[in-house]
This record gives sequence, structure tokens and C-alpha cells, in this order.
Amino acid sequence: MKPKYMQIAFEEAEKARGFCSPNPFVGAVVVKDDEVIAQAHTQSYGSHHAEVMALNMAGEKAEGADLYVTLEPCSHHGKTPPCTEAIIKAGIKRVFFGIRDPNPKVNEDISKDGAGIRAMREAGIEVSWGYMEEEIKRQNEYYLCRIRKGRPFVTLKMALSLDGKFAAPDGTSKWISSAASRAQVHVLRQQVDCIMVGISTVLADDPLLTSRIPFTQRQPLRVVLDKDLQLPIDCALIKSMDQAGLMVFHAPALGRKQLMKAAILRNMGVELVPSGLDGSHLSLPKVLEHLHNKGFYSLLLESGGALASEFVRLRLVDKLLLYYGAKIIGGDKAALSSLDLGNIANAIKLDVRSCMVLDGDLVLEAYLK
Repeated sequence: MKPKYMQIAFEEAEKARGFCSPNPFVGAVVVKDDEVIAQAHTQSYGSHHAEVMALNMAGEKAEGADLYVTLEPCSHHGKTPPCTEAIIKAGIKRVFFGIRDPNPKVNEDISKDGAGIRAMREAGIEVSWGYMEEEIKRQNEYYLCRIRKGRPFVTLKMALSLDGKFAAPDGTSKWISSAASRAQVHVLRQQVDCIMVGISTVLADDPLLTSRIPFTQRQPLRVVLDKDLQLPIDCALIKSMDQAGLMVFHAPALGRKQLMKAAILRNMGVELVPSGLDGSHLSLPKVLEHLHNKGFYSLLLESGGALASEFVRLRLVDKLLLYYGAKIIGGDKAALSSLDLGNIANAIKLDVRSCMVLDGDLVLEAYLK
């Protein structure tokens, strides 16, 4: 096993980001006589997996070669046949993969060899794993979250001043972060399955919530939490329905005027979802459960402070992406002021993974511990 080839597979897997959901990002490299003869990544959902793509590219040269792949090859029939069958048929000599696949369709018991590993070994293929594990797990955090937690992976994105404020005392906030930071957010939007805000953000900012990357072919679903169905008929989200879908969660019981409005919104193409309550608010776990069941596995939360605070309080946030503009604006509009933890002993601890300067902004990436 040569680490450089697993690194190539890892980099190849990144090419699938934003294009293969709900499948994981996987890269595969076929190596023979210390030479890369084929490399590929997972294609769009329902199309070829990385291993099959690479083997097809290698053709007859795959016989007797080594296969490097970031995730354990699948062994079940889904949208496509099992990758292990293609590996055996191609005559691969050795398979090196990064991490085991916790999907129960691949492994009923992750502590034991799965059907695919057994089949490859029975065919005389040498199989080993445990390479670049941390990097590959982080690369596939969306996929691993949906398998292990049964809900979408939630990234909370916030643009803040250096003193932790969402907006100036007069309510203005354009622009706290730099143009480069905002451009990076558009890339992230293109990579996730859905973006969420609360109705307060819609009423205050009238956001579009699309990815403005030139020539992008994929837009996230826009999700609004709107218990009382206050969504304006003429808002930017509805005017842009031809660009991206819109799903609105509301209370299970609506008044007569709200029911009339609901009928209008449905006719305009808005997907309305009655959702359970947690006290006087929509139940966030139920909202996430619905999104997961509908096949949305990564969520970018771009809400205001109240909704963001509730997500953090319930520990439904997996990752924070904080863009600190090089500004001090004062006032009392703290980002998570609704998160009243009482004292320092109750502080929510973070695992900071990266910190960088982008066009004068400080960009912090952290995970909830």
C-alpha cells in the first residue's frame, strides 16, 4: 500500500461534492506496476459508483492491478449493481480502502467483515483498510450523519462582526463579511441539499437563498420555518420558484385566512408541510426527520439568532462556519443572545478545526463537542 495513491483517491472524491447526493463522496484509483492507469469519482445518483467508473476506464489493464478506494465498496443491489462484483470480475489483485461503510445495507455489524469483504477474499483478493480515516470521515460527514443519526448534517453559517454582532444598532448588516466570504458561501450553498431560515429572516431581509455560481446546475431546496404562515406572496423566494424549490413548515392547525393563503401558495408550487410543535414553536427534531425522510441529508442554516440559538441548544448543529468581518459595531445584537446558558460552566464547547484569513475576514470552522 502506498499512501500517495489513497491521497489521489481522496482528491478524486472531492470532485463528487455537490453532485452525487445522497450517495457518499468516493474516489477510486486503479494502480498497476506503480502507475495510475485510471481514476474516477462517484457520479450522479443512480449512475456509476467510483469503483465501476475506474474499472471501466482501466479495461483489461485492471487484471492483476491494485484498487485504492476511499470508502468500503458496496455489496448490495441498489440503483446500481454491487461494486464488489465488478471488482472480482475485473481481476483486481488487492483492494485498499479508507474506511468501513456503516450503512446497514453494506454491514449489518461493523465490527465484523461484511459480505463484500468476504466475497472479495473468497475470490482471492487481498483486502485491507484503515487509511486516511479521519480525512475521509470528515469528507463524508454528510453521509455518515444520515446513517448514524438519521437526520441531515446541519452546518450553522453566520456572518459576524469581531465583537460577535449580527447587525449594527440600527439593524443594518450589509455587508459585515467580505465579497470573498460571500462568494465562498455561494459555493457551499451549491454543495448542500437544503438551506433553512426562519420566517423572521424572510420578513426582515427578503432573501433569495440560491447559489449564484455562474452556470451552476444544482440549487438547494429553500426551507422556511413559518408556524403561522406569514410568508408574503410576493417575496423573493416565491418569485424565484423557477430557480429552486421551496418548502415551508407550519403549525398543524391553521385559521381560515391561513388556509386560504395555503391554497394559493400550493398553487404557486410551494410545498407546505404541517409539522408538530414543541411548546409554542415548531419541533426542530420533527422538521429534520421530515427532511431526512424526503432524502435531504445536508442542511445549511442561515437563520437569525433565535432559531440558530435553538438549534445549538438542542445540539442539532454539527458544524459552525463563522465569518468574522474585520469590524467592531457595538450594540446588543449578539448572534446567539437567545441562548441563555447562565454561567461559564454551562458553556457549549467547540472543537475548532480550522481558522483562516479570507480577504480580511477571519473564517472559523468548528464542531460541537
